[in-house]
Amino acid sequence: MRVNFFKKFNLFCHTALSVGWFLALRQIKRSNKWTTILIIFIMTLTFLNLVVVNGILVGLVEGSSRAYRQQYSGDFIIKELENKTFVPDTVQIVEVLKNYPEVQAVSPRILIGGRVEANYRNKTNQVDQNDQVTAQITGIDYLAEDEVSNLSKLVIKGKYFDGNDEGSILIGTNLLENYSTGVPGADTLSNIDVGDKVRIIINGTVREFVIKGLIKSKINEVGRRVFMTNSQLRKIIGRPDLNVNEISVKLNSGIDPLTIKQSLEAKGFQNQSLLQTWEESQGKFFQDISNTFSVLSSVIGFIGLTVASITIFIVIFINAVTRRKFIGILKGIGVCSSAIQISYIFLSLFYALVGSAIGLVLLYLFFKPYLDANPIDFPFSDGILVAPLADTLLRVGLLLVITILTGFIPSRMIVRKNTLDSILGR
Repeated sequence: MRVNFFKKFNLFCHTALSVGWFLALRQIKRSNKWTTILIIFIMTLTFLNLVVVNGILVGLVEGSSRAYRQQYSGDFIIKELENKTFVPDTVQIVEVLKNYPEVQAVSPRILIGGRVEANYRNKTNQVDQNDQVTAQITGIDYLAEDEVSNLSKLVIKGKYFDGNDEGSILIGTNLLENYSTGVPGADTLSNIDVGDKVRIIINGTVREFVIKGLIKSKINEVGRRVFMTNSQLRKIIGRPDLNVNEISVKLNSGIDPLTIKQSLEAKGFQNQSLLQTWEESQGKFFQDISNTFSVLSSVIGFIGLTVASITIFIVIFINAVTRRKFIGILKGIGVCSSAIQISYIFLSLFYALVGSAIGLVLLYLFFKPYLDANPIDFPFSDGILVAPLADTLLRVGLLLVITILTGFIPSRMIVRKNTLDSILGR
């Protein structure tokens, strides 16, 4: 008895699906092509609204996070503890890191606060406020630093260090009025460019330097720093030892920075310095902003999805109403209501699938490659498009589910009408 029931049920489902598919295909072929194109266009825009808006908002933070890693922290960074003025045993730590096969490059940096003064030569009185800024003076091994952060590629004017750098510095453009993004409250130097001379004052010691190049970065740890060779900075601050304040480490591709951290901790270096992966060094700021933008994009996507759902509902409803007499005839000749409802579900799925397919092609063949090559120039980051395939397919699935519901509900409303009333148009 139970076997017969399942056989009948399977036969019913197969028949309903077959008839529903036939009716949907017939309706698509005979529908107005411009109406079909318009509906597919709406579904494509809905898909892009769900994916691209979210991807760009998240990409704002992701772009800044990537730049932080590539231009400043590397994959792993070692800093001085709050109660220390440098990283003890720097030489030993650097040697240990260089012996790891996973480590590609190591860049030790000396950091100290100082003041930069400009336009002082023709002034007998005190330097004006807009002709001086406080900055982080950074001493680097320019070859090692370039291996870790590609600092030479950030030089937008002038030249990078080349070994003949006595009396020369590189200065971040965020310190210069002509190049900065105009962040409120940020001090900048006016009328300063490559080849000009500036004074650097550190702990009362004054030295004059020529600006050799300008470093452009939206990461403040780079864009608001003054770079000189570590030998020059050691002379100014009178530090004969080789200890530094910061060590940035670049690892080979695919290496988990956490493994390096655990290895250094096992050697006891965490007692004398702060060991951080690139994610840990960024703190919660980037993650909190990313979560906020994700919520915002979800709200925008929900609104777009609602509009698309209403559109599909209206299209299917009007279609069913105008074909009410035809639906009545189908029911009258023995076509089951389920097959008619399934035909409208197939119709709505057709719109959603074709629209999503076009959206996927546009997303991964045009938008994402273009924005990866040409990031959006925002004041605080170079925005990219973040669109992981798994997340994208999840949003496609959500769009299909909503589409099925908006195709089923109006068709059910019409199919449930009395067959004779439908045929007679009452």
